[in-house]
Amino acid sequence: MKRFIKVLLVLSGLVATSWALSIDMSEIHNQEQLLGSASNAGKTRESFMDPNGLAKGKTGPEEEKNAQFWYDLAHEEIAKRLELPQVDKRKAKNVIMFLGDGMSLSTVAAARIHKGQLKGNPGEEDSLSFEKFPYSGISRTYCSNAQVPDSACTATAYLCGVKTNIVALGITSAVNFNNCSGSEDPSNQISSIAAWAQAAGKGSGIVTTTTLTHASPSGAYAHSTNRFFEADTDIITYGEGLNDPATCTDIATQLITKNPGKNFDVMLGGGIGKFLPKTITDPFNKQGERSDGVNLLSKWQSLHPGGVLAYNRNQLLRVNASGITNLIGTFGSGVMNFHKLADAATQPTLAEMTRKAIEVVSKNDNGYFLFVEGGLIDYGNHYNVPVYALDETLELSNAVDEAIDITDPDETLIVVTSDHAHPLTIAGYPGRGTPILGLNQHDTDVNGVKYATLNYAVGLEQYLDEYGNRIDLTDKIDQPGFLAPSYIKSNIGVHAGEDVGIFATGPQSHLFSGVMQQSTIPHLMAYASCIGDGPTLCDNDN
Repeated sequence: MKRFIKVLLVLSGLVATSWALSIDMSEIHNQEQLLGSASNAGKTRESFMDPNGLAKGKTGPEEEKNAQFWYDLAHEEIAKRLELPQVDKRKAKNVIMFLGDGMSLSTVAAARIHKGQLKGNPGEEDSLSFEKFPYSGISRTYCSNAQVPDSACTATAYLCGVKTNIVALGITSAVNFNNCSGSEDPSNQISSIAAWAQAAGKGSGIVTTTTLTHASPSGAYAHSTNRFFEADTDIITYGEGLNDPATCTDIATQLITKNPGKNFDVMLGGGIGKFLPKTITDPFNKQGERSDGVNLLSKWQSLHPGGVLAYNRNQLLRVNASGITNLIGTFGSGVMNFHKLADAATQPTLAEMTRKAIEVVSKNDNGYFLFVEGGLIDYGNHYNVPVYALDETLELSNAVDEAIDITDPDETLIVVTSDHAHPLTIAGYPGRGTPILGLNQHDTDVNGVKYATLNYAVGLEQYLDEYGNRIDLTDKIDQPGFLAPSYIKSNIGVHAGEDVGIFATGPQSHLFSGVMQQSTIPHLMAYASCIGDGPTLCDNDN
């Protein structure tokens, strides 16, 4: 085992050169964009929202600040479903939750068409893997203090079963933004379904194409007043002088040293920089980000002497799950690269990471909970580049297919959903088979100019001439990385507040039908697998 670990560590040094050609995937959701800074309050700037943004100056109903409010509401929604004829008596030994970050229903539809058109067909008749599931429903995504959510408050909802304030993770909405003492108070912290699974003796893990400390996977283990506190350095950067890293535990440290993160059997994604001090150059030739001098990966290795680390695709695929105790894979300094732009020799696909993660957690005879995120769907939509968003959605579909192929449908509940939408539209009256990434050949604006099939409400490019009229996109729209047109000018695309889809198959999947609060989702998964403190299928055996 020690020899295998040494080989992995030596091989990791070879990765850096292969990433020289990859694009710089800068952080989409920086705090300045989402919240603004105190110094900018009341000022106007070119951004996609008011400087005070989402969290500042907003609050929700007082009763929603108590976690029990959301527990009771979830239990009511479960009870209503149990009043209907129960078509399934099976208990879910395993639960796999797939999350398409920013995967609006319009993104699903467009990806479905794109999939079909890649085969040379009209496209509309095709289906993504999870669209073939027997049950589907609708999730309401608002958070406690915002009509349109971010990926932190939504992660708290679909992983912890409680809605909270925007930008917050794993805490109730009683904690104000950037109040670290509040988020460190156990009375304000809420546990996740990953913790419930561990308490039941099950395996657990997280997989993402973003970073291991990004908002979505962090919902499985972190308690933070600010999703941007990923490393100790970030607390200084984003804390507005209100918080001290000495008394505020950053998200990466929570993952490695605290429950339930330190107990994960497998963790695969990007973001190695948050775990390494600035004095260390990572395998991708970038400096670590930590100011405290702590090497959290070394600490993880000491806590898991039978665990291994992987930094590229070859290392990951060579891991023999039966010969290790734990696995951590970090495939980039920051978020991973878009699948279409990645070096296939060095970056694993989401399907490959999913397979390896299942191999690891499946060793637990009691079953497991696994969270898998296609996180770059969101990035593609934020950049207003549909070809990336749709390709990442197809990658998620492939990962779901992989999970279906290697799990027992009588034992494994698979749930696919999204955290929030994006204002992407398929507009006009294009004919059947119209290129989903091209121009609508059957409609024009009032000036007789054809328009794109896909458009965003808010974004970077309006494609207007000096008179404010739309220009002809015939010579632009087929260019690689084409930015889709948008109506409102901004420096980045934004989220949308409409409901998102839920797709389920396996034991108790029938319960995921109808309209539900996003915060009910983990309670339904817990019901099906008989974990947690709420109502479960196993209660019927007593």
